[in-house]
Amino acid sequence: MRPIPRAVLVPRLRLGGRATIPARAPFARYNHVEATRQARSDSNGRSSVQWGLTGLVTGIGGCLLVSRWQSSDSPQVASSEVGGAKGVEYADKEAMIKGIKIIEETLGEDSVSWDEEEIAIHGYSELSTSNCEARPIAVARPKTTEDVAFIAKICTAFKIPMIPFAGGSSVEGNFVAPYSGLTIDFSDMKRIISFHPDDMDVVVQPGVNWVDLNNLLKNSGLFLPLDPSPTALIGGMVATNCSGTNAVRYGTMKDWVVNVTVVLADGSVIKTRHRPRKTSAGYNLTSLFTGSEGTLGMITEITLKLATIPEKQSVAVATFPSIGEAAATASKIMRTGIQIAALEMMDETQMMVINKNGGAGGRLWEEKPTLLFKFSGTQRAIEEDVERVRTISSQHSGENFEFAKSEEEMNSLWAARKESLWAMLAARPEGTQIWSTDVAVPLSRMAEIIDLSKKESSQLGLFSSVLGHVGDGNFHQAVMYNPNDPEQKQSVRDCVLAMVHRAVEMEGTVSGEHGIGLGKKECLLEELGPETVGVMRTLKRSLDPHCLLNPGKIFD
Repeated sequence: MRPIPRAVLVPRLRLGGRATIPARAPFARYNHVEATRQARSDSNGRSSVQWGLTGLVTGIGGCLLVSRWQSSDSPQVASSEVGGAKGVEYADKEAMIKGIKIIEETLGEDSVSWDEEEIAIHGYSELSTSNCEARPIAVARPKTTEDVAFIAKICTAFKIPMIPFAGGSSVEGNFVAPYSGLTIDFSDMKRIISFHPDDMDVVVQPGVNWVDLNNLLKNSGLFLPLDPSPTALIGGMVATNCSGTNAVRYGTMKDWVVNVTVVLADGSVIKTRHRPRKTSAGYNLTSLFTGSEGTLGMITEITLKLATIPEKQSVAVATFPSIGEAAATASKIMRTGIQIAALEMMDETQMMVINKNGGAGGRLWEEKPTLLFKFSGTQRAIEEDVERVRTISSQHSGENFEFAKSEEEMNSLWAARKESLWAMLAARPEGTQIWSTDVAVPLSRMAEIIDLSKKESSQLGLFSSVLGHVGDGNFHQAVMYNPNDPEQKQSVRDCVLAMVHRAVEMEGTVSGEHGIGLGKKECLLEELGPETVGVMRTLKRSLDPHCLLNPGKIFD
């Protein structure tokens, strides 16, 4: 089922003024909340994980199913190596409740939810291969940095784990609670604190939705050029260093964060730097917290750089006889220096799945490896870039090259990319699940790793498809399987792990854009080695000596 589009009614943002993003309608939290409710009702109360190939969600990751399982009814004292410290002990359930009650009494009844369904939704994701049975004790909803600081002080005093939660669209078990504790939902912190159009930046709270932010900024001619899941909130985007289809032109989230205000584990508050576009003053703490997944501190304010909205945009598509030819085309385009805005690839299986679901953009598609190009700039620049891309495509056996000459045609051609998630979900037979992961490799190895991964899944008798942000060497493979078939489940696990191993051997990364979370900890160790991960542990111990901030994530 697709989310129902909504008209976003937003206040006009006055220059230098403040605005509050309107309360999110069901669309804004559909992917996590509604689908999780549905999943919880399946299989005699046991969650049925529903995953899909990247589309609007830009990719679903997963490396290993979590091996640590606990009862959700009785959170236990944890005594193990967690987040870099051995022998950590957390409060038992009674002590956690006592501490959280103090938070509720101080910040107000609406600041804490004890509702069982709300707790379950915040402790499980239908998008992730990395869930656990333990659940948080309650969900806190702060509204200010001061609220978050108070929550941190109480949790530190009572040794209660703190699990930050934004839009719920992360996919690596980033917000599950393996040691129970208190989930801190930042969705009520959705103010635009200040907007500086002449400086091309905006200061926001972490609960601001990026789509709503861009709607507010539209009349100013500026925008935040990231495009993760439309449900994603800025805080989560910073915490995971997200990206999306625009990364080939605009980079990832780290490239757009000027500074952050952070609440540390003990409740102290820091701001990483001021607002200039560059500084060489001291350590780069902004980058330290960007991508830290809430394990070093909780981000409560973010200053974001903004880009100028392009004068024109357009889209083109082309088909190829093989993944190798498509990847070679992408590599050549990047080497020529063409300022492509997005460069996406879908394999023949993904195109077949789209057709089986009735097509996209009012048409059926050639079931061949397909490249989708997005262009931006002046009309003349776009036309010149299109001709250069057309020429390069033809040099690599490209066929059926189409260029959109109107906004309607542009939306039609890009529809295949946007519909990939829903098509994969619709194609999934009843009782099956999709295990999907992403990796990134140097551009020169892209075709090789995709080809090897596809061959291996085929040899194992598994149905899989590939979608990639080929302009920056990042791709996702989704493998369909029956979770009740142990042999098939092991086959898909082997397939995914082999893909990750290959990426590391090719000097790539185990996670292109989703973070490590609970699911890829072992993979991170393989990629970076114990010495580098050891430095991360040292940083963690320094900033969070009791391992209370999102414990069990990134590394053990």
